[in-house]
Amino acid sequence: MSTDTEPSAFQQRIAGEWVGRPSLFDAEGQWLGFEDIRRSSVFENGETTYFMDGGLTGGGKLAGRFALGAPFAFGVLDSDGDRIYTGPDFYGSGQPYGGFVDAHYYGPGWQVSLNTWNQTLDDTQVYSSVLYQGPAVIGVFNGVYTRVPELVEDRIATETRCGAVTFTVPTKDESRFAGDLELWTGEQVNIGKTRMTLTIDPLGLLTAEHHLTLSGTVESDSRITLLDSRTTVRRDGARSFHEGPDVWGNGQAYGRAHFVRLHQTDGRRLVGREFMLDAEPGMGSGSRLAVVYQLFDHNRLAVVMHGVLERE
Repeated sequence: MSTDTEPSAFQQRIAGEWVGRPSLFDAEGQWLGFEDIRRSSVFENGETTYFMDGGLTGGGKLAGRFALGAPFAFGVLDSDGDRIYTGPDFYGSGQPYGGFVDAHYYGPGWQVSLNTWNQTLDDTQVYSSVLYQGPAVIGVFNGVYTRVPELVEDRIATETRCGAVTFTVPTKDESRFAGDLELWTGEQVNIGKTRMTLTIDPLGLLTAEHHLTLSGTVESDSRITLLDSRTTVRRDGARSFHEGPDVWGNGQAYGRAHFVRLHQTDGRRLVGREFMLDAEPGMGSGSRLAVVYQLFDHNRLAVVMHGVLERE
């Protein structure tokens, strides 16, 4: 559905068949089941088509709504700017920021609006789709995909074992997560990288002080300077609460993915997803965080940041 003879840079980045077993959660973060999926986006003769085939295992109260009666297929106007989804199975658009795409669209078969965050890390994709009925969240799909055929069996086994694990961070010892994040403006222009550090100092089993800092080239950009904040974070099951002094807000975990909406006292706000890549069942918390943050400057999207933080 494009007149271009070559696919966009983003289309080339996501080429191939991606296989995963994302989990389905209800609005409160309760695990409901798995969705076995093979999906691909194929550029051929100047046209791009997305394909998705699979089925739902379990699903609880949402099983009927998200059952696949037939494989999905829909056209895409391929672009590194706005990727337009032209139906018939999904209508909407997505905006790539390097290896991360933020997509908003509607699925007539599922009768839901979706906000999909898909972060591509080489041959791995960290995927979430938040499902809406009007303004209300009714469910979330979360999971990790691979496009390496030799790794498919292991990926499915890992998702089966770890899909229902709830996001947590270390609760007894001070920990520090750090890594380099890509920076993109709201206009989808790459402006370099920044070093992000998240230090977590437990105050109790359910409460900790979080210290978040950025350093590097970002300091020269007025939209995101002085992002050096402390906040007390309290966890209540799958919910979290950020209770000042520099940041206020809350979060909700759906399995290994933790979605936050945070407000700084200077009027800026952060919308993000923190996905614990190596979380396992048991009493550990994992050591690799795939993060995506959208920083808004007084309700205007200023910067999109994404990358992986490693526990030091």
